[in-house]
Amino acid sequence: MVNEGPNKEERDDTPAPESALQADPSVSVHPSVSVHPSVSINPSVSVHPSSSAHPSALAQPSGLAHPSSSDPEDLSVIKVSRRRWAVVLVFSCYSMCNAFQWIQYGSINNIFMHFYGVSAFAIDWLSMCYMLTYIPLLLPVAWLLEKFGLRTIALTGSALNCLGAWVKLGSLKPHLFPVTVVGQLICSVAQVFILGMPSRIASVWFGANEVSTACSVAVFGNQLGIAIGFLVPPVLVPNIEDRDKLAYHISIMFYIIGGVATLLLILVIIVFKEKPKYPPSRAQSLSYALTSPDASYLGSIARLFKNLNFVLLVITYGLNAGAFYALSTLLNRMVIWHYPGEEVNAGRIGLTIVIAGMLGAVISGIWLDRSKTYNFFMTGYLPLGFEFAVELTYPESEGISSGLLNISAQVFGIIFTISQGQIIDNYGTKPGNIFLCVFLTLGAALTAFIKADLRRQKANKETPENKLQEEEEESNTSKVPTAVSEDHL
Repeated sequence: MVNEGPNKEERDDTPAPESALQADPSVSVHPSVSVHPSVSINPSVSVHPSSSAHPSALAQPSGLAHPSSSDPEDLSVIKVSRRRWAVVLVFSCYSMCNAFQWIQYGSINNIFMHFYGVSAFAIDWLSMCYMLTYIPLLLPVAWLLEKFGLRTIALTGSALNCLGAWVKLGSLKPHLFPVTVVGQLICSVAQVFILGMPSRIASVWFGANEVSTACSVAVFGNQLGIAIGFLVPPVLVPNIEDRDKLAYHISIMFYIIGGVATLLLILVIIVFKEKPKYPPSRAQSLSYALTSPDASYLGSIARLFKNLNFVLLVITYGLNAGAFYALSTLLNRMVIWHYPGEEVNAGRIGLTIVIAGMLGAVISGIWLDRSKTYNFFMTGYLPLGFEFAVELTYPESEGISSGLLNISAQVFGIIFTISQGQIIDNYGTKPGNIFLCVFLTLGAALTAFIKADLRRQKANKETPENKLQEEEEESNTSKVPTAVSEDHL
């Protein structure tokens, strides 16, 4: 139900409608009708024995249809906030900054090997530590997201990203490789507070016809950060023998990223809010009503793994994203293997790969908001896996479903990076690429078996009359919203 006031540009802080039944000439109550004390009727509703309640009074969460003035939002009003695009763009930017720091070492692997005097495998671990850190920290961070909300997680992620960037400035001597490892580990912890948020931000802030586009924009920043991470480091840090000059060039890159990370932290503090005043979609309104503060966190995970479609998505997403992580980490090594001294062109190749994926993700995100053909696009565009997961698992937490997808991606990413790295070292680049192609083909085949059970879209399309029938059938269940009908009057 979309309840637009007379002024469509109503601000987020506009007071919610009064919850109490007030005397008003527009209210007509038949003498034979008694109003139950628990029923709150909107002044615009005309109640008569021969007519059903106004649609705006139907299928609203019990006890939440017209909250008191102390409640932060009115769940009877469905309205998108004008702040939503600022929120998703700021998130996209600090996600970009974090992604840049992930790939900035791998894109000039051979130069950092020379500067720090370490092996290629040691530099690879500066990338793989992002993957490794995510696995044990996902569940605690997902719990924190449910406990404290989006703003707290956003502040923590951007603050850690900023701290890691400045720590790296203390590693500008060849013997200080451990310091750069510490800085990268801090950034990898920040990533845990970032990767699972796109689908949550899209659901909490955006309308039903915008969620896929919003999720694509949120993930777009991460992909853009990887693209910049391929392009900029080879330009800022040339392959020279003099380590003092090399330290100077590395410091320029570290100072730039530290300044950007600091600015983005300030923007997060200013822009980010927990959630809008009103739910942006019917599905989100029902999600608020269905959420129980006593819900079992582990129980939610158990339910997700009983969902066969979601389990298949976890596997296929992991295969696809893991292959991408391995390719990104090892691209410099593969190009330099055949073309020594072509670090800049290796970065351009990586840039081309990522830019093509970014454009496809945004275009398909817009298309998905119109068609909802998730199966078709999942194989080609990894960011849309988040939205597909939310559709398959609604009304479970978006943070948990996205986090499980990312765990799968990190596990496969580590396996593929180590395995392909060893294959390249021992047999060359062609067998390594064939190795990845086999698993990408497997992922494409498994995707065909995923049934597009779009539960969130069904909730958004549900008519009040249909919802009323379902609620009457399950009137003894405390988790479903109650509806106002003639039977209540």
